[in-house]
Amino acid sequence: MIVPDLLREGLDLVLCGTAPSRASKEALAYYAHPGNIFWKTLFDVGLTPHLVAAKDYTSLLQWNIGLTDLNKTEWGADAELSHAGFEVDLFREKMLRNAPRIIAFSSKFTASKFLGRKTISYGLQPETLSGSTLFVVPSTSGRARNYFQIEHWKSLADFVRSLR
Repeated sequence: MIVPDLLREGLDLVLCGTAPSRASKEALAYYAHPGNIFWKTLFDVGLTPHLVAAKDYTSLLQWNIGLTDLNKTEWGADAELSHAGFEVDLFREKMLRNAPRIIAFSSKFTASKFLGRKTISYGLQPETLSGSTLFVVPSTSGRARNYFQIEHWKSLADFVRSLR
């Protein structure tokens, strides 16, 4: 495990990425690349009351938010990851054990690996995982900037607030 899971039972939201970037691997922190707008996005949509630094990622627990990746053994860009590195069954077990209210995949790529289908839309998904609602938001990676739309993140934040 490159960057440890930030999980506990009963979280409002667990954000699931694909795998750590090189910068995250080196910093041992989620979304550590300076070109990634993950932390700014969380603040901009109101999921955090102030801008959190990647190195302080564990502070998300105070707002009942957790973090994990679908691939916990590899790092790098999506195209560099092996099929075997995606531990879907292990992720499912962790989510069933911790029972978050919402699981949000932070890219269509990650959601497709978990859901096992290629056609993915942003937003609320028809599937659930036991009692957890599934949601998909655009990647905040600099590599995916052309596809980023904050509206989907705002919808996620509104959905989280509606459950509190």
